[in-house]
Amino acid sequence: QVQLVESGGGLVRPGGSLRLSCAASGSIFRIYDMGWYRQAPGKQRELVAVITSGGSTNYADSVKGRFTISRNNAENTVDLQMNSLKPEDTAVYYCNADIVRKYGPQEWYWGQGTQVTVSS
Repeated sequence: QVQLVESGGGLVRPGGSLRLSCAASGSIFRIYDMGWYRQAPGKQRELVAVITSGGSTNYADSVKGRFTISRNNAENTVDLQMNSLKPEDTAVYYCNADIVRKYGPQEWYWGQGTQVTVSS
């Protein structure tokens, strides 16, 4: 069993900051890419940021320069620091990870999602 648990969402004013965290737990052998996606009402889920096990990162154009993804390989965690938030960043944010289980296959796992609302 593998589980991803997110935390850190909430309500913030435009221009504010939030930090999302995600912890992977369970029977984990190795984690490759970890990332954050988001889904706004009426829209498709989209990639926000991704980080490889070696620390290489990639961001959606809409968040470049404002969001920073980081991870701790020893603790199996990935964070998303979100600065200069805009109302259009409002969405449910999902953690995502490419995980090889002990004695099991490599699969993509998802967290349950955390709501981020940017509003004055």
